[in-house]
Amino acid sequence: MVTILLMFQTSHMKDFKSFYLYYLPNCRDEFPQMPCYERFVALQPRIASTMLLLFMSLRKNDSDSAFVDSTLIRVCHNKRIFNHKVFDGIAARGKSTMGWFLGFKLHLVIDEYGEIINAQLTPGNCDDRAPVEDLIEHFKGKLFGDRGYISKELFQKLYLKGVKLVTGIKKGMKNILMDIKEKILLRKRSIIETVFGYLKRTMMLEHSRHRSQKNMGIHVMSTLVAYQLLCKKPAITPIFQMIS
Repeated sequence: MVTILLMFQTSHMKDFKSFYLYYLPNCRDEFPQMPCYERFVALQPRIASTMLLLFMSLRKNDSDSAFVDSTLIRVCHNKRIFNHKVFDGIAARGKSTMGWFLGFKLHLVIDEYGEIINAQLTPGNCDDRAPVEDLIEHFKGKLFGDRGYISKELFQKLYLKGVKLVTGIKKGMKNILMDIKEKILLRKRSIIETVFGYLKRTMMLEHSRHRSQKNMGIHVMSTLVAYQLLCKKPAITPIFQMIS
């Protein structure tokens, strides 16, 4: 089941039902005991712990520079917000630069090679700064974020844990000195936006066809696992090459 879900994430197909019913039968020799589609969907919650352990084993933490950001995951169209019941009590209404939405936020921390260091899923109304301490629990180094992560209290908490939070400044704020490496890496923060774009457009991280809360969580985890298994990921040029 884990293999089938990871195959779907890299198949570029729009929905799992079409993949299972029309593409997977061509691989029946590799999956001789493949159940029907309805039974497969019903059995998915059984592999939640396996998928989580697989994701945790694939996380990277050997870099001293990381980028943090979040992206929204809508669970329905705005016109159906008041009629949506699947994620009632779990999803929340939030606001992004694209407007209001109902759903969740996926928070990611990645390194300069596009490898995921940690991830967390929160309700859509969660402040981007709230899960940062949990996300960098085992990370030491410099963490780069956008202006939404500006917080003196958060900076001090992270600094005591061996993490330096580097962000841009808002209009009217006093300028701060930073070394050339920090300036260059802050400008390269868009790498995490590239990762989010790949997860959404190519691996179908976000869609509105979920009919189960548990299966939605498995879908998010399988997307992240499939991404970690990619041979080639979005990356930036090593800092010593950019300086030279």
